[in-house]
Amino acid sequence: MGIDVWLPRDAAGAEASAAVESPGGMDWTELRECVTHCTRCELAKSRTNTVFGVGSPNADWLIIGEAPGAEEDRRGEPFVGRAGTLLDEMLRAIGQSRDSVFIANILKCRPPNNRDPKPEEAAACRQYLERQIELVQPKIILAVGKIAAQNLLGSGETVGRMRGRPHDFGGIPLVVTYHPAYLLRSPSQKAKSWSDLCLATRLAAEYDA
Repeated sequence: MGIDVWLPRDAAGAEASAAVESPGGMDWTELRECVTHCTRCELAKSRTNTVFGVGSPNADWLIIGEAPGAEEDRRGEPFVGRAGTLLDEMLRAIGQSRDSVFIANILKCRPPNNRDPKPEEAAACRQYLERQIELVQPKIILAVGKIAAQNLLGSGETVGRMRGRPHDFGGIPLVVTYHPAYLLRSPSQKAKSWSDLCLATRLAAEYDA
């Protein structure tokens, strides 16, 4: 598909070491098994579970967040707890559900104390995410939150500057929106997220029209 994922310069060494077992060509079962036993970065030492992703392998929508939190690490599922409940409500508002979309993260393991992912950690996981995108072949990617958007687009801009307009990710339309955890703290921004969801819905409908 010719997908390009941003790789910071200081993560080049991590990518080289991560290439020992490339997931390219793996099917869903093989890829999940590879992620489950991954030791590409230091996060493997502190995780409880890897968080591979959930949803439909043939989804039109791919939702990408940043990294698992404590509850996600415990349960092995992305976007659980209050933020996950809000994400489910957002999806229902546009006629989607956790089962109809595919939800993944930039990282498959939880960073200690929920800190932001390090560049080398994102680089170690990037091939897994690339392969998930190749397998899903979505019509739309929704980048949820700053970390996901900046990594996918290779940008240092804020969510506020990236949202509200379509982006291109290897030929797939991509829309940036606020993370549900942020919306729980700043409910006044929900109207902007609704606008982002409407934009993503339109782009998905136009993707193969």
